[in-house]
Amino acid sequence: MGVSATVRVMSPEEIAAKSGGQTPYLLWPERSTHFAERAMRLRQLAANHPMRDFLLFVAELAQVQQTQLAAYPAIALPDPDALDRAANGLAPPLAAIDWPRDPAWRSELRELLTRLPQSLPQAARDTIARVAQADDAWLEAQADCLLAGVTRGLDLAAAPLVAAGLQIYFTHLLLAVQESAIGRGQPFGRIEDETVCPACASKPVASVTRNAGDLLGQRYLGCSLCGLQWHMVRIKCTHCLSTQSVAYQSLQRAADEHESEAAASAVAQAEVCDGCGHYLKIFHSDRDPHVDAVADDLATLTLDLLVSESGSRRHGVNLMLLFGEPEGDSAAQAEPDPPDPDPR
Repeated sequence: MGVSATVRVMSPEEIAAKSGGQTPYLLWPERSTHFAERAMRLRQLAANHPMRDFLLFVAELAQVQQTQLAAYPAIALPDPDALDRAANGLAPPLAAIDWPRDPAWRSELRELLTRLPQSLPQAARDTIARVAQADDAWLEAQADCLLAGVTRGLDLAAAPLVAAGLQIYFTHLLLAVQESAIGRGQPFGRIEDETVCPACASKPVASVTRNAGDLLGQRYLGCSLCGLQWHMVRIKCTHCLSTQSVAYQSLQRAADEHESEAAASAVAQAEVCDGCGHYLKIFHSDRDPHVDAVADDLATLTLDLLVSESGSRRHGVNLMLLFGEPEGDSAAQAEPDPPDPDPR
């Protein structure tokens, strides 16, 4: 395997001109299919994959997440004045770090754990049982670490389970606020920091280029927590927002005689900024219509490892696969020595 970095894509100006100014800023998760489509993609990617067991484990989580999301109980929502203040201040209205979480997220997490299959490996079942029996204070402390991106004090084995519960809660919160605001104005829009989710201020997991209608070629960043997607022009660093020194890298077979052509047609690429030293993966749905930011990100961990060898650091985060950061407390991925991703 090697890395190739020659790709021709439209400039931000070309994309904006092509879209005619009609590109929607936000794309919403579908309550009836959001996690189910992820589960389906994970099962598809798991076939003959070195991380097969782990991908299937996350697929089981996603399937149960879908069941929970479809029938989530009523929770406390922000009042209209709070939404208006956030909009006027260009601030995310549901900022995850500071949001007063409804206790329902814990009961729904515990319900999720009871729905996971008993056929999982013993080590996974032991972790599930441990999280299910944990007290409220421990769950809240783990949630605080996850949402703040801090690994000190974070139980890495339990993190995907706690994260699954938080994802359902914040996805439901996002959709419930949007549904309750119909007829009184848009509660979500652009915020001052376009590198994070406009709703909950979480980092993106990856970006996806769309292949339908007016969205053809448009790039959207996918929130790692609530599932909201927001538009950002291509050839623009998702960390420092520079449009200079941005290059694309992809996995290629070393013996490929048409390496540059193959790189240009790769489904998964890393958009690397030489200026700030950060990168984020980009997946192209015109090359594979079934791409899912979370699922495809997990299945392309090798790309993270290769890009990180050159010193680049990842801008985004995937809450389904976290491991320790040697230079501090921040949660990170694509470090040289991640733990075994097999949940057994």
